[in-house]
Amino acid sequence: MDSKRQAAAKIARRLREKGFQAYFVGGCVRDLVMGREPADYDIATNATPQTVTELFPGSLTVGAQFGVVVVPRQEGDVEVATFRSDGRYTDGRHPAEVRFAKTAGEDVRRRDFTINGLLLDPKKSQILDYVGGQADIRARRIRTIGDPMERFSEDRLRMLRAVRFAARLDFTLDPAALEAIQKLAPAIHGVSAERVRDEIIKVLTESRARRGFELLDLSGLLKEVLPEIKALQGVAQPPEFHPEGDVWTHTLIMLEGLRAPTPTLALGVLLHDVGKPSTFTIRERIRFDNHVEVGARMAEEILHRLRLPTKDIERVTNLVRHHMRFKDFPKMRRSTALRFIRMPGFDEHLELHRLDCLSSHGDLTNYELAQTMLEETPAQQIKPAPLVTGDDLIAAGFKPGPIFKEILHAVEDAQLEGKLRSREEALTMVSEQFPLKAGA
Repeated sequence: MDSKRQAAAKIARRLREKGFQAYFVGGCVRDLVMGREPADYDIATNATPQTVTELFPGSLTVGAQFGVVVVPRQEGDVEVATFRSDGRYTDGRHPAEVRFAKTAGEDVRRRDFTINGLLLDPKKSQILDYVGGQADIRARRIRTIGDPMERFSEDRLRMLRAVRFAARLDFTLDPAALEAIQKLAPAIHGVSAERVRDEIIKVLTESRARRGFELLDLSGLLKEVLPEIKALQGVAQPPEFHPEGDVWTHTLIMLEGLRAPTPTLALGVLLHDVGKPSTFTIRERIRFDNHVEVGARMAEEILHRLRLPTKDIERVTNLVRHHMRFKDFPKMRRSTALRFIRMPGFDEHLELHRLDCLSSHGDLTNYELAQTMLEETPAQQIKPAPLVTGDDLIAAGFKPGPIFKEILHAVEDAQLEGKLRSREEALTMVSEQFPLKAGA
């Protein structure tokens, strides 16, 4: 038994010793049934939040209004939730009232999906299944507990969660659940942008991003949450560069190639060609003039809409803006190439380019050139200490202003090219190349 499970089992045992029921519940039980290692453990009990906090001093009561108390443990926090029966959902996300329930069966029936409605008695290692969750795991099916229209209307985020679970577990959506999502898909606009963003990122990073986006499309949710990605469908590409097909197909193949990506890389892959539909033209051949800059602006707008943190927006936007630069890598001056490979997060730029090539023409020549330069060039040559500074220029008689940037850039260019190696050589170059401005 792993340490996280042992810690959770001790909490459950303590509750039982005090006369309460206590079961593992939800995703941890689902994972155990499927032979997977749970990331964390949740407990359901008939003890009230007040009782739980009394039994486990130092517990966090951030979710106590919904009957949830977090019990901190070195092995990992454990959520302990009191059996409850939710009242009506009036905002499409949260119950208007929470009533504590007496039995585990009553608690389970207010949950979302049957596969998440299983209980495990940690003392007897016995599964309690009131909703047919084990059968649905065997059938590899995502099915709601009760009427799907009612479940999704109660909490509209469950529509995205259904898609995410189906993708991550490689399950199918129960036909009734799929039909309900297709009918209710426009209601997803009532869910906060932050919640939608979190689910999209999980779909992108939980190992089956292509499957997730195919299900988002099938369910009708894609056109609601990311209409700009829906617009990639049917946008033809020049077959000599993209034998795989349209922009949507190309993007899906790239998503399929993701392996444990960072959220920013995954979003960069998703959005890298988002500017193509609006820049599509045919002149001799299919062209997408300026699609990179258009796409970068669109990506920034989309990510602001999804309330992504500013630093992540900048990272993803740069992935979109620079993804075509690799085609010029063999022709770049050494200084330009070194500045390129020292960009923040260049490993993500490199991986996006690799996926882009493998999902189209298959030529990795430029990827290998950039990777080789990155691996073989010492860090001090990629970003060397400056040979001259602004103080040096002032001492030489220059007045602070835009000229400083021009001079310092020229000096660093020569330094990166290997033409300058000392401060004295750099100052000599400055005096020779900017004589009319010296002393002004």
